[in-house]
Amino acid sequence: MIVREKQNWLRLLFVWRGSILKDILPRLVFLFLFSVLVVYFRGKLLDYDFSFNPVPLTFIGIALAIFLGFRNNASYERFWEARKLWGSLLNTTRSLTRQAITMSGLSANSPQVSLFVHLLIAFTYTLKHQLRQTEANSDLTRLLPTSLATSIQKGQYKPIRILKELGIWIQQRKQEGHIDSVTETAFDYNLNKLSEIVGGCERIANTPIPFPYTLLLHRTVYAYCYLLPFGLVDSSGWMTPLFVVLTGYAFMGLDAVVSEIEEPFGLEPNDLALNGMSKMIESTLLEMIDLEAPFLPPPHNSFFID
Repeated sequence: MIVREKQNWLRLLFVWRGSILKDILPRLVFLFLFSVLVVYFRGKLLDYDFSFNPVPLTFIGIALAIFLGFRNNASYERFWEARKLWGSLLNTTRSLTRQAITMSGLSANSPQVSLFVHLLIAFTYTLKHQLRQTEANSDLTRLLPTSLATSIQKGQYKPIRILKELGIWIQQRKQEGHIDSVTETAFDYNLNKLSEIVGGCERIANTPIPFPYTLLLHRTVYAYCYLLPFGLVDSSGWMTPLFVVLTGYAFMGLDAVVSEIEEPFGLEPNDLALNGMSKMIESTLLEMIDLEAPFLPPPHNSFFID
């Protein structure tokens, strides 16, 4: 995910990194050349005039803009819900760490509390890997004892296996007399929140926007853009390619943006910065138990790509 400091309007006109323009530029170039050919032949092919009155395109453009707006809202809602889930993950892991330190009767630097915190960190990383369908073994080996890491690596749903280990840790502390039933309930409440976070992320990752909905909009956008030169050639002349490309940039660009953010856990420049958020959670939890935390550069003052 790219995070920039705010820039003035003039500099924004020339921003390249993070812009959707680099993805759709070949399509715009092809649309421009197509429009030049239409103007050159004045909308005619084999003496048949293909140009037409642009009024129908006006109504189609209005409907298309409304349709794109609805799809943009649906995609951004998925993106924002995913961000809220990861924000809740940060809050819940902090709460569980605080409970392990202050409510278990153990010191912050005890091996038991350290194991609990590292299980929470491993939970975060395995959730990230599950959502991105990447390999979690390196993070598990780095964070957990070898036997425990090997056991968790065998599972398909590694975050849920770690949730089980967190529950076992709480049960052991209760058997040792460090926590009572009321404290156990408080721990269990936050573990249930972690389970809900996993379920919410899986729902977004495994339930894309219906394909016919995406396909219909995609086809309509491109059909509209390639019909537009025939509607403008008589009234705009050689200015037609410019008007068509500007319109194409708006419609094709928005179509590309919503396709990118509708899958918020991916690796596109504008998807969620799961790497950065995972490192932030690791850093804040390690600080809470007085361990050295990895340095995190601030996301502002420049661009940051996850």
